[in-house]
Amino acid sequence: MSDELQPMSSLRARRMRGGILAALVAGTMLGGVAADGLVPVARADDTGVIRPDTQVQTLPNFVNLVKQVRPAVVSITSSIRAEDLGDEGGGGAEGQQQMPFPFPFPFQMMPQQQRRTVEARGSGFIISADGYVVTNNHVVKGATKVTVTLDDGTTLPAKIVGRDSKTDLALLKVTSQGKLRFIELGDSDKVEPGEWVVAVGNPYGLGGTVTAGIVSARGRDIGDGPYDSFIQVDAPINRGNSGGPLFTQDGKVVGVNTAILSPSGGSIGIGFAIPSDVVKNVVYQLQKTGHVTRGYLGVVAQVITPAMATALGLKPAAPGAPPSGALVASVSNGSPAEKAGIKAGDVITTLNGQKIDSPHDLAVKVASIVPGSKAAVNYMRGTAAQSTTVTIANLSGAPSPDGAVGDRNDGGPRLGVSLSPLTSDLRQQLGLDGSVRGVVVSDVQSGSAAEQAGIHAGDVIQAVGNKPVENPGATVTAVRAALKSNQSVLLRILRNGQNIFVAVTPGSDEGDSGNGNSDPDGND
Repeated sequence: MSDELQPMSSLRARRMRGGILAALVAGTMLGGVAADGLVPVARADDTGVIRPDTQVQTLPNFVNLVKQVRPAVVSITSSIRAEDLGDEGGGGAEGQQQMPFPFPFPFQMMPQQQRRTVEARGSGFIISADGYVVTNNHVVKGATKVTVTLDDGTTLPAKIVGRDSKTDLALLKVTSQGKLRFIELGDSDKVEPGEWVVAVGNPYGLGGTVTAGIVSARGRDIGDGPYDSFIQVDAPINRGNSGGPLFTQDGKVVGVNTAILSPSGGSIGIGFAIPSDVVKNVVYQLQKTGHVTRGYLGVVAQVITPAMATALGLKPAAPGAPPSGALVASVSNGSPAEKAGIKAGDVITTLNGQKIDSPHDLAVKVASIVPGSKAAVNYMRGTAAQSTTVTIANLSGAPSPDGAVGDRNDGGPRLGVSLSPLTSDLRQQLGLDGSVRGVVVSDVQSGSAAEQAGIHAGDVIQAVGNKPVENPGATVTAVRAALKSNQSVLLRILRNGQNIFVAVTPGSDEGDSGNGNSDPDGND
């Protein structure tokens, strides 16, 4: 759900033990009904004990809200060729597959095998009277046919306008004889933990299902994509809710239900929704151009540990608070960052006045800036506060690193992956010992040959054909040599302790997603 290069620290989330992150969404049942009446007022004392003065309220009633918004919520059915399904389910029928790997994967409704096609079901919602529909990318990925069923049972054929795998969003278009009822996107930045929210969708084919809960947290990075910043909710959501809306009590959509943390694929009360502020930006671009353009700064950044903070002379925001900011490890030649005077060792603290808590936070914020725009960057150089203005570049035009396999604009075949050396930090994050050799897939380009072959960020490429590889440069050379003698490349991959072979047949284009972005490895 991994858009500048995602910091490799986010790969840690892909190996979360004790649960499977399934791209769909889930939550817990509501708690008991609170009793009416006032909580006695307790005065504060000098001991530091917090004694809230609160009023106990009854649970809200969502009847009127649901009646008004449900006509704009739709069920989506995608037809996918069975032979196009990769491991873990491929395009949109992932829910039927085995779940051997403890990292995020998408799924919708349990698929129905019919001849050589698979039907997968998800949810979506109408955002305009002329029929634009928002859903998840994984709901329609690889689909040869997509249909949308309205709340009244009307079924309409849908066209995929554009997809963005890095945020797991897709935009569809349906045509109706009359104007369609639609709903508006709200301001997810105003959503607060503890706030009531309502999810409407198509779990297990039960269209128009309504569940409610509260916002558990904001800004969650679950390692599903380079720009994860999910709203966590506990509204009960299950398979088939993928792509459905998450409403606040004012009837505005503040999220698109996308993923759950679950050991079994069912709801346990930990669900994730893409914030509406991200949806607005992506949908606008998909509607205008069919693909997404993202900003590029040109730095490799890393997390600041307490020891690093001490060595750098950084003072915590509060006693005992963890270090914040993004430590610049390197700056790309000719990049906006280099032109603005940013250097390795600088700690970026704010971007356009917004606090930067981590490298992932920086990546998300840079990606959302329109290329060509100027951005104010505040940073620390040693103990001195500095500021500069950066002209954000276009990520798709950023120079490719040594590890960008086949993504250079040389007109040749492209695999569509970015690679990183297998460093000690990555070994620790991926649970690999020192005997493992290879390179880590840090990013897979949307619609690329690698994505279609089922390669994932976090995979370790150990050999190209029968030739072992140990660094990105050697991998690039081996891939290009293999392509000269064959139309496909056989890769030996290590995935969560299991060795598998993947055959990749590159093409000269970027696939059907319309997303031509290429992320330099480690760049924000």
